[in-house]
Amino acid sequence: MFNHVAYLNPKLHGAPHPEKGGWGVFAHRPVEAGELLMVWGGHICNRAELEQLPDIFKMRSVQVDEGLYLVSPTTDEPADFINHSCDPNAGISGQISVVALRDIDLGEEVCFDYAMTDSTSYDEFDCQCGVALCRQRVTGQDWMLPELQERYRGCFSTYLQKRIERLSTAVDY
Repeated sequence: MFNHVAYLNPKLHGAPHPEKGGWGVFAHRPVEAGELLMVWGGHICNRAELEQLPDIFKMRSVQVDEGLYLVSPTTDEPADFINHSCDPNAGISGQISVVALRDIDLGEEVCFDYAMTDSTSYDEFDCQCGVALCRQRVTGQDWMLPELQERYRGCFSTYLQKRIERLSTAVDY
């Protein structure tokens, strides 16, 4: 009956995007700020299990908690095609939901900053997003940058938001 492991807003679709290494998610109808864009699905695994998976599955995984990763059981789930941008139009809500940070125009690619979910080195790369705010390198430590913590306040994965709050209270004696 159901052939998808995730939810993708019907205003969006996955499409080839060779400039970014394969695929992307694009708006085929305008999206309003705050709209739910996607909810990822899959299987939870730890870092050791993640390391044993083929690269295509690692590439389509997301860190959802301390030492835990959500991995799609398929390689063709459009919700998994979302790419990184250092100036994103989407953010994280909870652990597995993605929402629009601002209005998204027809034809625009939907992207989020991997700093919103990742705190380990499993998916580090030289960034080529091309935006003025580009960090040049995406790492598992980017969530610690004060400017990103401020810019993405409330849009980090739950476990990272808790880390940020702990760091903030540890500094605010």
